[in-house]
Amino acid sequence: MGPDHERKHNFTAGPGVLPLEVLEGLRDDLLLIVGAGAGILEISHRGEHFEKILAEAEARLRALAGIPEDWEILFLPGGASTQFFQVPLSFLTPGKTADYLVTGHWAAKARDEAAALGSVNTAWDGKASGYDHVPRDDEIRLSESPAYVHYTSNNTIYGTRFSRPPRLDVPLVADKSSDMLAGPLDLEGHVLVYASAQKNLGPAGVTLVLIRKDFLETARDDVPSMLRYRLHAEKESRLNTPPVFAIHALGRVLRWIEEQGGLVAMADRNEKKAALVYAALDARPDFYRGLSRPDSRSLMNVCFRAPSPELDRKLVAEAERRGLIGLSGYRDVGGLRASLYNACPMEACEALAGLLLAFGET
Repeated sequence: MGPDHERKHNFTAGPGVLPLEVLEGLRDDLLLIVGAGAGILEISHRGEHFEKILAEAEARLRALAGIPEDWEILFLPGGASTQFFQVPLSFLTPGKTADYLVTGHWAAKARDEAAALGSVNTAWDGKASGYDHVPRDDEIRLSESPAYVHYTSNNTIYGTRFSRPPRLDVPLVADKSSDMLAGPLDLEGHVLVYASAQKNLGPAGVTLVLIRKDFLETARDDVPSMLRYRLHAEKESRLNTPPVFAIHALGRVLRWIEEQGGLVAMADRNEKKAALVYAALDARPDFYRGLSRPDSRSLMNVCFRAPSPELDRKLVAEAERRGLIGLSGYRDVGGLRASLYNACPMEACEALAGLLLAFGET
């Protein structure tokens, strides 16, 4: 077969690369789930085979990430963008204010959706600095007794991250779409965490939502039924037909993470991968410019620029010639972006670092 029929090193920001072992298993599952007489796309979401898939995914996630029993685990449709409005619709009650840390494009989207539904305070906004860093705790200006404080733990477009959650002594809501299970999960201070799957968890189509049960009890019931977290919990993520294939794939990814040594091992691997790529960029400070400050650098999304848009395009073309795909930056920002999600192998990062060191030298 020619190069068009070969897998390449994939740095796309999302949907992102999946482990080859997972893809091979899913390929077989498309034809047959053992004992079901049909493939994963054909089985009933009410039947025993999917019940087993759902239960195993929840149990594996709870054990892998150390999620306590006083937290609900939901597998919902709609993506993170639905959570942008489902959270305030459910918990931003009249007379209350929700605080938002605006650290990038998606954090701003979440804030704007909430502002259409209730009172919102922008407790920190990084727009003036080009979203090149995340705030320290002492830079955050909270409203009085906020219903919750929303933050985005990793910013895919500008390549920044919170190295740890804010410590604010108020209820935290986190969008962890692009770094969920990239390392140990810190739930301290949180009441709700959500993550669309298509970065580290699986294919697009399912959104993981974790809700502390006492916070869930405060959710409004006077909203459309499909947006009621409590109903989704009561129906065990099957209020309507769930994204069966995506949940099954997520379960296979969780098993793969276990086989890699768990979340501590995953964090160590991700730190080494990112360090390799950043070292190549830092070795040529007169050529490459990073979008994020060193103290806020993302481990998942390395965002940078060559000296000109023309050189950005040439680097992308040279990368593709070498079998490295998905390096173009976000459409509204430009530049370059290498997404190093869990399933991105070390050899891909080594190949990218070699390209970054050699590009434009001759």
